[in-house]
Amino acid sequence: MKNTLYIFALSIVLFSCKESKTEEALVKDDKSIMVTVQQFKSSAMEIASPTEQDFEVTIKAAGKIDVPPQNRAKVTTFVGGNVKSTTLLVGDKVTKGEALLTLENTEFLDIQKDYLEVAEKIKYLKSEYERQKTLFDEKITSQKNYLKAESDYRVAKGMYQSLRAKLSLLNISPSNVEKGILTSIITIYSPMSGDIVVMNSNVGMHVAPSDTMLEIIETDHLHLELNVFEKDILKVKVEQDINFTVPEATKEVFNAKVHLVGKSIEGNDRTINVHGHLDDKMKQRLITGMFVEAAIVVDSKKGMAIPTEALITENNKNFVLLLNEEKNNSYFFKKVAVKIGEKSEKYVEIISSDQIDSSSKILIKGVFDMAN
Repeated sequence: MKNTLYIFALSIVLFSCKESKTEEALVKDDKSIMVTVQQFKSSAMEIASPTEQDFEVTIKAAGKIDVPPQNRAKVTTFVGGNVKSTTLLVGDKVTKGEALLTLENTEFLDIQKDYLEVAEKIKYLKSEYERQKTLFDEKITSQKNYLKAESDYRVAKGMYQSLRAKLSLLNISPSNVEKGILTSIITIYSPMSGDIVVMNSNVGMHVAPSDTMLEIIETDHLHLELNVFEKDILKVKVEQDINFTVPEATKEVFNAKVHLVGKSIEGNDRTINVHGHLDDKMKQRLITGMFVEAAIVVDSKKGMAIPTEALITENNKNFVLLLNEEKNNSYFFKKVAVKIGEKSEKYVEIISSDQIDSSSKILIKGVFDMAN
């Protein structure tokens, strides 16, 4: 008797589970998807007709975050040397005139020695030139002696000025050299304020004149550099809005404005450069060199739209669930292919479908559960 009761109870449980599972399942066939009223309510589904919405007409473009050439500095030296000291790393902020590193080279001593010799020599040559000029004016000496004294003085003066300028470029004080204070170490100073983005200098390494020791950018001048195709460029105007994303970093949409439009077509891809200005608050969050995908807003229009969540995308094709009929406490939906147009944050434009118009009933909530 106990066994009989056990089997009966188990049968009831199995039947109940099977019935519950059937109740929760969505019935699909090749033509339609059926959902009961109870399923519709429990999944918080909603049905609505397409509505007229305002859409931005945009042009797609790609590019990167960059800075103008005048806000980027590559630090080099015109006389090579070995890196004596540096404490900087990529990402460090520096100010204009700040010491970046020191270089050591005996060639620096040679330049100072040559300058010191010329500086001492030029005093005598100047005095001799003035003496010969006076004698020549009084017709006491020959023109030959006067011209030779003038030539020697002018050559020495040119050498003096050249070496003095070279010392200034090396950040060596000419007045110290004239006092006999010579050094084999020079200091390289920052030509601008900004962030270090490239650091190619280690203590002890040799730096040649053609080498970039480090690179500095002014992040306050970050901007967009976009490449727009030739077929679209005539629609782009200064002050138009730009919406862009950094797909490798975030899905957030950033904003900018068209500031300059290029006047020549570049490269084999037939594109024109468009320069965009960023909001100041945004610059602190972006990094030079970031790849961006952008949409330049060139116009606006009205269009028949559905909520973005109502759209199903499969294999690069788009569909919606159209209410076909309602009977027997059930809804029957048909999967209809649509062609989409512009997109906004909440809506997507339907631009082509023989089966959908403004009176159509479309599933706008709960679509994900129905499509999977």
